[in-house]
Amino acid sequence: MNKLWKVLSSTALAASLLAVPNVGFAETGPSPQQGDNLSIEGFINYDQLTKKLEQIQKSSQGKVKVETAGKTNLGRDIYKVTVGHGDKVVLIESEIHGNEKTGTVALLNILQNLGSSNSQEAKKILDELTIVVIPMMNADGSELDRRANDMDWAEVVAKFPQLANVQPAWNYYNYPGSYNYNLNPGFDVNRDFHPDLNYVPKPEDFPGASNKYGWYITPEAQTVRNVYKDLKEQFGKVDVFVDLHHQGFPYVEGTDDRVTMSISGKFVKHPNSSGGEKYAAYAENYNYDFSRQLNLAVYNALQEKGDSVFTNISLYDQNIDLPGTALGAFALNGSGTVLFEVSGQTQSFGQKKRGQLVKTVETGLMSIINGVTDGSVYQLNPEEYENIPLSVRTPGGL
Repeated sequence: MNKLWKVLSSTALAASLLAVPNVGFAETGPSPQQGDNLSIEGFINYDQLTKKLEQIQKSSQGKVKVETAGKTNLGRDIYKVTVGHGDKVVLIESEIHGNEKTGTVALLNILQNLGSSNSQEAKKILDELTIVVIPMMNADGSELDRRANDMDWAEVVAKFPQLANVQPAWNYYNYPGSYNYNLNPGFDVNRDFHPDLNYVPKPEDFPGASNKYGWYITPEAQTVRNVYKDLKEQFGKVDVFVDLHHQGFPYVEGTDDRVTMSISGKFVKHPNSSGGEKYAAYAENYNYDFSRQLNLAVYNALQEKGDSVFTNISLYDQNIDLPGTALGAFALNGSGTVLFEVSGQTQSFGQKKRGQLVKTVETGLMSIINGVTDGSVYQLNPEEYENIPLSVRTPGGL
């Protein structure tokens, strides 16, 4: 385990609501629980988040700064938390989908560790990096434990009257089902991004499609866009952007092992590749090699855990082309990008495996933070990223 993470983990956090339990390497990987109404009480809700951030800010004695960056559609605060004062910027976001909660717990643990540690290693991180965290981007969806936010098309049209006569966006959920979107509609906010950070919604761009740009029609996406723009204006660039998600239950390519977490640094076609010509305006900024180095740092750190569930790491689908995601839009703006896709969602495993999955996310995030701090990530061979096994849907599949 990395020396710094050992130091930070030794701080007195045992009594914390979010302390990570000791997870034995003998445990099997996450597996689906079908048909169960599983508890999510082990995760953290919006009110608990607010109190926890207040506590972290106070105990850090000024190291951790908590601000309200914007409001959700229902008026909840979207918190922006900053620690460190270095020139390199690492922006990390969790819960863009409200039923993907593991990353929020991991981020709070890291913020508390960095805010409370007086070690030289922690001081080096805070001197080198400015770490900005959006721990619960879609708080309305989080409270409903569902993917989408809470917003109907009429509210969009009220804010953007030019859209009055167009078909609703393709990522608008208003159908019946387990989440009753027909009664309480919402948007997949992670399809509402655009690499033009000054884009204003145009009627001709609707309803759009998964392989097209988003529009910044939701207040949640607008808030993250504004945070990103402000950081670019202040520092010149956002070096790293990490988005924390959950997925289904794939297997590691060529094995019978269920994936604990998938990662990726590829969300759009390369601007200089066949099919990527539509991104030519962003080719100069796009840095796929750095994204691959960051992902490789995550993979290597988890492989160092030895023969354990923590090594069940795979590459997420490498054939996607999703410029409307936060990762796609920010990659085209020049950030090194990393996707974390923890296996399972709250409705399929509840708090089961919570400690194990939180520890996986923490370990991966700290590998990025440490690698950018000491420069080791820049020494990795980006081509080795291509050797990480893929996710597959059947055991032993290739």
